[in-house]
Amino acid sequence: MTQKNAGKICRIATAVLFLLAFFLSGNAAASGENYWNRAVRNIVETWNSGTYDLYVPVHTWHNRLFYDREHIDKYNEEPWGIGFGKSRYDEDGDWHGLYAMGFKDSNRYLQTIFGYAYQKNWTLDENKDWKIGVGITLSVTQRHEYNYIPLPLPLPIAGLTYKRLSIQAAYVPGVKNDGNILFTWLRWQLN
Repeated sequence: MTQKNAGKICRIATAVLFLLAFFLSGNAAASGENYWNRAVRNIVETWNSGTYDLYVPVHTWHNRLFYDREHIDKYNEEPWGIGFGKSRYDEDGDWHGLYAMGFKDSNRYLQTIFGYAYQKNWTLDENKDWKIGVGITLSVTQRHEYNYIPLPLPLPIAGLTYKRLSIQAAYVPGVKNDGNILFTWLRWQLN
């Protein structure tokens, strides 16, 4: 990674962190609760929930607008792996999750990611079986090209849920032939 790319990633990460603070804040200002306390409370409540999730990575799509044919031909888009987590829905029906996943990255090496995710949901039917949402994850990842040193990776996420099954995705921004990846996984609520 060049210094120019690292600088862009840092600027993107900073912008995403501000978005995270916004999403986690909810009505924090109106209730007198500060942003940090709200974030900690959401994480603790999620950790203490009794709901467990199974994660199965299903696809890594390299955005063809940013990759040349040589890179597309060599990259892996089948991220075989598995993950586990805990989650909960809050009083507004929004989803909070703590998770850890391991999978094959674009170069077929092991990549790990763990973190906290928040997804603002809207119901699509009267029974509230179908939900659609957008949000953010504040995560840490480890990759082979960085000697598995943990690196922060805040990302936007989106998902579609039917009862206990969700398909969720995160978009990794980037530059030409680096980043610009849509990572998709299934999440099954175990209980």
